[in-house]
Amino acid sequence: MANLSETLIGAVVVATAIGFLAYAGQTVGYGSNGETYELNAKFSSAQGLNIGGEVQLAGVRVGTITKLELDTATYQAVATFTVRSDIEIPEDSEAKVASEGLLGGNFLELTPGGSDYMLESGAEVEYTQGSVSLLNLLIKFTSGSNDNE
Repeated sequence: MANLSETLIGAVVVATAIGFLAYAGQTVGYGSNGETYELNAKFSSAQGLNIGGEVQLAGVRVGTITKLELDTATYQAVATFTVRSDIEIPEDSEAKVASEGLLGGNFLELTPGGSDYMLESGAEVEYTQGSVSLLNLLIKFTSGSNDNE
């Protein structure tokens, strides 16, 4: 009788572990068919973005940042990222460096435009907004500086 109960408890533990792994796989984006396409975006500052970081659309993870490098001709940060192949991004969409909160990390947020034409693999998202430094904003606020003078 003890062997039967131990076997049942073991089966429940294994089933729970498999359930957690399946949930984790879907959360990080492995639940889709795995096909993606690549896009690029240039930012004045990509501070806070990391390779492997999330690409979100409407708060849902739709891709991953695969490369960050400096364009030495324009001195802009170039972020290369993938998007799930089942999601089409209009050509007039915006890519911006967004924050999860005061203490949270940054991620790449896509805001879809209204164009009927979609970005193809390898295309560049033209409209971008780089990261904003909270420290610089606080210094500017406390010093009372005004750029309109």
